[in-house]
Amino acid sequence: MRDAVIVEAVRTPVGKGKPGGSLSGVHPVELLSHTLQALIGRSGVDPALVDDVIGGCVDQVAEQAMNTTRYAWLAAGFPESVPATTIDRQCGSSQQAVHFAAQGVISGAYDLVVACGIESMSRVPMWSNVPPGADPFGASVAARYPGGLIPQGVSAELIAAKWSISREAMDEFAAGSHAKAARAHAEGRFAAELVPVPTPDGLVAMDESVRPGTSPEVLAGLRPAFADPSFAERFPQIDWSVTAGNSSPINDGASAVLITSSETAARLGLRPLARLHSFAVTGSDPLLMLTGVLPATEKVLRRAGLSLADIDLFEVNEAFASVVLAWLQETGADPARLNVNGGAIALGHPLGASGTRLMTTLVHELRRSGGRFALQTMCEAGGLANATVLEALD
Repeated sequence: MRDAVIVEAVRTPVGKGKPGGSLSGVHPVELLSHTLQALIGRSGVDPALVDDVIGGCVDQVAEQAMNTTRYAWLAAGFPESVPATTIDRQCGSSQQAVHFAAQGVISGAYDLVVACGIESMSRVPMWSNVPPGADPFGASVAARYPGGLIPQGVSAELIAAKWSISREAMDEFAAGSHAKAARAHAEGRFAAELVPVPTPDGLVAMDESVRPGTSPEVLAGLRPAFADPSFAERFPQIDWSVTAGNSSPINDGASAVLITSSETAARLGLRPLARLHSFAVTGSDPLLMLTGVLPATEKVLRRAGLSLADIDLFEVNEAFASVVLAWLQETGADPARLNVNGGAIALGHPLGASGTRLMTTLVHELRRSGGRFALQTMCEAGGLANATVLEALD
């Protein structure tokens, strides 16, 4: 049976997703195009050999409409003969792109494929794809959930309440994310994965949202971000402790990985970084919404034939501190193996790019640290989650 291996993985620095952010002057097509050029250039492969380019993007409207992945490939100057598509599984879009790409390689449908992601939240703000007054759910969903679906921030509050996670614990976790990310930058741990981006204001080479001086005491001064009287009446168990400081920020960024089989890698003279060992995707309660990482972790470990103790590194997307802390409680995983170079609370969460951003960081850290197995999972709007197990190769 064929396998699927990652032979190159790159990402841009992550910018603040607002006007004036370090990458806000770069069109999303150009940002992803720059990343694809770096991916192909570093690998040394002939771009004409790529069978497909699968990109994740959440808000596919305005400057991210019309199959952004296709135009990013063309903007890079690569052959018109190579197809591309853009997919949406919410925050897990580019992790799903990795799954589709790897599954295509394993099945024999592809020999060489790019999985990537893009989100420019400064230029295409979140919810731009839902015009005022539009209903993206329809009457049948409203009938199934008569109380109405809720924002992700309220879901994060419900998780904190259900797992008895305190404001202090969330703030401490968030401060730790910033400290780990700052240390990783200082130690050059991101050097192999980062692709500096030229902008009208100069070269961007660092993640912009990392705050080295953040402390739990500083974060304790922030107000709850999602407090709402109507939701407070509906969910009296919430004590409103989720803030901008213990949640992921809004960001711009792009990332990409190159996937092939071991056989094709050997033929092309490429060195595999890691094998894509096992995959899972799950659905969960769309009200709690963000708890899918729990069944996804269990499912991917079962498919891999591994236990939690076999995993050397974990990447659990830090959409909200409460999500990751609930995951730690339920799994009993070793916190010292989790998001060792910081997570989305510090590094940022450019929605469609985050899946391959986490994958890129995880692949390089697995190689740097000498571990064997790694697991990545991330919650997604609508009650979804992807999970992937990687295996290091000699």
